[in-house]
Amino acid sequence: MKQSEYHSLASSHGRFRHRQVLRAGLLVLAAAALTACGEKAEKKQGQALASVNGEEVTVMQLNEELTRVNPQVAQQEAARKQLLESLIDRQLLQGEAVKEKMDRDPKVVQAIERAKATIIAQAYLQKRVGTVARPTKEEVQAYYTQNPQLFSNRKQFDMRQLVLATADLNDDVKKAIDSSKSLEEVAVFLDQNKVKYARAQLVRSTTELPPELSTRLLAMPKGQLFIVREGTRSLLISIADTKDAPIALEQAGPQIEQFLFNKKNKEAADAAIKQLRATAKIEYMNQPAKPAAAAAAGTAPAAAPAPATAPAPATATSPATSEDVNARGVAGLK
Repeated sequence: MKQSEYHSLASSHGRFRHRQVLRAGLLVLAAAALTACGEKAEKKQGQALASVNGEEVTVMQLNEELTRVNPQVAQQEAARKQLLESLIDRQLLQGEAVKEKMDRDPKVVQAIERAKATIIAQAYLQKRVGTVARPTKEEVQAYYTQNPQLFSNRKQFDMRQLVLATADLNDDVKKAIDSSKSLEEVAVFLDQNKVKYARAQLVRSTTELPPELSTRLLAMPKGQLFIVREGTRSLLISIADTKDAPIALEQAGPQIEQFLFNKKNKEAADAAIKQLRATAKIEYMNQPAKPAAAAAAGTAPAAAPAPATAPAPATATSPATSEDVNARGVAGLK
């Protein structure tokens, strides 16, 4: 079970996330034109809440949007007002788009067809999968016990970093980093040589970071410096402190339950699609020709993966290293 996958689901659980109905550009027009593609739209059902240039915005439309947003009880009234205004905005955009015949634009039509196909496919998949059972208390307890690094043995990293342009990471700067014992010593060198940089402070836990990166950080002594390259910028990072930050089962339980429920749904959907593929006749056509060199390389045995190592020293910071890839979990958290 990937820690990053768990964190992505856990962090979103329980939060009210407003999904704006008003979207920019093509997506707005595609969504709006679903009811006005080539023909006059059918009369809308439901009690009218507003009229926009003679076109009604109905209770049924608002309830549909509320179902998608699913606000908390205390936020429902505010959400209703905000979504109604968004529906009015969408109706205004739709009306203007139809006037300019943008609903007939090939790109818009293609986007409408894609949206239609996606909705129908999702509806069938939901019917095929049915209702998946919620995880039991025993399953939640088992996940909590089997992943101590996420919960009972959770660690928290207090990190400091200097951010500078990758172009400024020349040999002199690398030598200064290698000979320095702290970020402050590096900062003094950068100031003396008029190299621009910015400071940042990060606090992240083993729940939030990829497992490979967490293992490397736990093995590093306080104050050790390492570099992460992110395209045109580079980050010099140091761990200021590592603390115990356990999470009790009572606190983590709801997040674990939601994560396991989502996982069950995904597994059920994957199984349904796999079964359909097994009985379907699928032919791939008009595929690009595979170059001879690439074909020959594809038949060669794969190289064995390199053993895991601690983060490379400051002078070994090639963008292709596995340390750089893993450390992006730190570098991207600013």
